Amino acid sequence: MDPEPFEVGHVVREAINILSSSRNGVQISEALGTIKCYLGGTENQAPLKEREEFTRVHFSAFLRGLVSNLSPDWIELLTSDQQKELWDSFFLEGPADQVFLVLLDSIISMGWLRLFYLLRVSSAGEGMHAWETRRNSEGVGATPNGSHQGGLHLAEDLLATGRVCARSLDRSSGLRLCSESTRTAVLQNLLGYLALDSLRRYLLIKVLKELLETWGSSSAVKHSPVEQQLYVSKAILICLSHLKEPEIESNGQELLTSMMGGMKCHLDSNLPRVRRLGMIVAESISSRITTDGPCLKFQYEDDDETRELKSLQQTALLQLPVTDLPNAGRNDSPSATPTAVSKPSGNPHPAAPAVPEEGSDLELDSDDDLIPYDMSEDKELKKMKVPVYIRDCIEVLTGSEDMDKWEATMKVLESLIRRNSATTREVSMELAKVLLHLEEKTYIEGFVELRKRALVAVTITDAVPVVQYLTSQFYSLNYSLCQRMDILDVLALAAQELSQPQASGKNKPRSTQSPCIQTVPGSDSSQNWRRIVDERIKSKTRRLAKGQSLVEPACGPNKFSSLAGHFFFPLIQNFDRPLVTFDLLGDDHLVLGRLAHTLAILMYFAIHTVAAAAMGKSLLEFVWALRFHTDSYVRQGLLSAVSSILLSVPSERLLEDMTDEFLETQSWLADVAEKDPDGDCRRLAWQNLLLMENLLKKLRSVPS
Repeated sequence: MDPEPFEVGHVVREAINILSSSRNGVQISEALGTIKCYLGGTENQAPLKEREEFTRVHFSAFLRGLVSNLSPDWIELLTSDQQKELWDSFFLEGPADQVFLVLLDSIISMGWLRLFYLLRVSSAGEGMHAWETRRNSEGVGATPNGSHQGGLHLAEDLLATGRVCARSLDRSSGLRLCSESTRTAVLQNLLGYLALDSLRRYLLIKVLKELLETWGSSSAVKHSPVEQQLYVSKAILICLSHLKEPEIESNGQELLTSMMGGMKCHLDSNLPRVRRLGMIVAESISSRITTDGPCLKFQYEDDDETRELKSLQQTALLQLPVTDLPNAGRNDSPSATPTAVSKPSGNPHPAAPAVPEEGSDLELDSDDDLIPYDMSEDKELKKMKVPVYIRDCIEVLTGSEDMDKWEATMKVLESLIRRNSATTREVSMELAKVLLHLEEKTYIEGFVELRKRALVAVTITDAVPVVQYLTSQFYSLNYSLCQRMDILDVLALAAQELSQPQASGKNKPRSTQSPCIQTVPGSDSSQNWRRIVDERIKSKTRRLAKGQSLVEPACGPNKFSSLAGHFFFPLIQNFDRPLVTFDLLGDDHLVLGRLAHTLAILMYFAIHTVAAAAMGKSLLEFVWALRFHTDSYVRQGLLSAVSSILLSVPSERLLEDMTDEFLETQSWLADVAEKDPDGDCRRLAWQNLLLMENLLKKLRSVPS
């Protein structure tokens, strides 16, 4: 007698009850094994009608119950082999369409831990292949005429699942524990699945176009976290690696248009990492659509992230199974992408180095027997006389056409300025003007740094007139953005040097090495300054453990104390007045960000000075006026400025003279810490909130 349908339902309900209530690994494995009999493919599989009944009526409900009971302690009750054999098999061997629907619903509703485990299953190498094989063997979604329209709907479900995955990954803070390699593997499998079948390849192109639309959106570049932009860039590179030549030719113009728009948005960003992402993606698109002529090439730092992104352009081609392609085996198949063969490695057989046979001609070409030429007595044909006076240096820099003499002057100028203080004060204004407008006549290694260090030396030697000149020129006409940022860098470096105590004794010239604040063009000049602030925060933290006694640092007067106002107030008073060629509140937000960081640095070095309270009040008003700026680099500078205020202004003055501003800033920081899309901004906001809390605790502990 055939079993009644309710018998299968009873077994399923009993198994779900065991999974939800039992914490016995043996009972759980037995319950899963009983249900697995209804999937088939085992020695003790259930009768055909019971398997059909389970698949048609109970499979989705059981799968939802299985996912809902997933928890850390529940997983630990099963061994890794049991997890793969019993738990994973329901997702990899069950009806593919129902599995996708349950996965989609679960990813939307579940917490990060369950999602991480599902991603582990979906990113397994055999996962996509198992679903694909299952669909083909069972004819899921096949129409009477033999076409797989249901398979296309299944691919669309997969595409939707991938999008939900991406949104969940960006939204879930808990998934920070999920490794980046897992997320990349999910991307590779999702997009690789679309590329495997010719019936799904139009979805791959559709996804690429939508990704490029997001990548080229200036609003997305400004407001999206860098991690999300990295995820989108990876997806674009993987899609490009799967495209074939006919697809590139038919969509080449659209790809070119997207590349030009997106590249501009990324290069306009103030964040070096975002600019580098735009360069890498633009290079990849250019290399695919350019058939003849040079491709785009940028200069950027080659780090682990860069190497990973570049590897994604080739990884997909190597992993793509040839037997799964619709045109496999045909001589005219376009599946062989030129990028896989057009750039062969320098050594096609690295594992088998050529060893010359004895007596062969290769031995005759060896250079080992040649006697090296003796060059010990050689002398330079021309040796340039180095200038020894400051005025001679000015004359060379302004009028000399001798490039060797000009280069020698640049290399000795800083040391001459520091050794001849009296002479430098006589010509300080003239020398500052020459250096500020000086352009590189010939290539000199480190020219920008040499010019900047010489200008810092002039500023240190004759601070008041040179600082007044530099701050006035910052808001003047007919200066480039680079010159304005050079002024900010010089002021920050000079403030740092003036604030450091000088060693007693002889007046030794300062080392020619760069100070702690490094201002490399194109990089975030505030990174090293933030490290200084972090160290200061650590120094204010009480520690119970006793460590080795530290050597007492050198003591001396803070020369910046009497000069802080000359540096600070002229810079902050005119930021909201646009000029014909300079608008800080408009397009020149890169300079605005640098200005915010520079003001934060000046505020930090003004600790224990008379002007600290007035500087802090003005800087807090500056921060409050720009707190909703759309550029993340500007917001980072504003948050750094708040840190400087909290560290440099006496806490009593801060709470007595700026009570309302303090409370409003605290509320704004709490909002930034929760909602700002930029990770660095959130970190700085939390850091400032902790500083505020420590200040309040300190004041409460002081007896009135």
